[in-house]
Amino acid sequence: MAVVHRTTLTPTKDELLASWLPTRPWYRPGAGAPQLERAGGFRLDDPKGEVGIEFMAVTDTAGAEPVTYLVPLSYRGAPLDGAEDALVGTMDHGVLGKRWAYDGCHDPVLVAELLALIEGRTQPQAQSASNTPDHEVAFAYTGDTPVPAGFATGTEVQEIQDATGLASAAHGVTLRLNRVLRPGPEALPQGATGHVTSWWRLPDGTTRARGLFAVLSTVLSTS
Repeated sequence: MAVVHRTTLTPTKDELLASWLPTRPWYRPGAGAPQLERAGGFRLDDPKGEVGIEFMAVTDTAGAEPVTYLVPLSYRGAPLDGAEDALVGTMDHGVLGKRWAYDGCHDPVLVAELLALIEGRTQPQAQSASNTPDHEVAFAYTGDTPVPAGFATGTEVQEIQDATGLASAAHGVTLRLNRVLRPGPEALPQGATGHVTSWWRLPDGTTRARGLFAVLSTVLSTS
C-alpha cells in the first residue's frame, strides 16, 4: 500500500512544477510566474514498491481565470533510462534521499498501473495518507478483452491540445490524460472503453469539482 512520508523535500514539488509547467505546450500562461495551489489528486501502488506514483491536481491562479492541471508524477531512486526529456526535476527527500521526478506519461510503471486502475485490478490510494484507499476516485472498463500487456512500454506520447495521448499502433489502443481539468461531465470519445474521474478543490478552498482525468479508447480523439 502507498506510504506517505512526513518529511522535507528540497526543492518542493510546487517549486519543481512552477519551473516545469510553463515549458509544456498545454500550459496557459498567466501574469508572470505560476502561482500554484494543491487542489487534489490520488496515488497508485507500484507492485514492486520501487516507484512512487502520484496524480496531482494543481491550480494556477496567476491569470485572469484559474486553471487546474493534472500532473501525473513518478518518483524514482535512480534515473529512468531514455526519459531525459520527461524529467521534471530532482529532489532531496528527508527519508528516501535523492529522488528523480518524471512526467508520468513517459514512465511505463505509472502507465501500467493507470491501466490496471481502469480495469479494476488495483485500488486508488489517498494522496496524503498512508494505507488509505481513496473511494472517491471512480473508474470503469467496458472492453471485451484486457488491455495488451505491452501497451505501457510500446506507446508513443503525443501532446493533443489540452491533453496528452499515449498511442500504440501495434495494439490499436490509446490512453488520453486531460491536462487541463474541467468540472462536470464530459462526453467520451467514440470507441472509449474505459475512464477515470476524480475530484479537485476549486480556488475558494471550500467547493469541490469532479471531472474526467483519463480515457482509454480504441480511437485517438483530438477533439
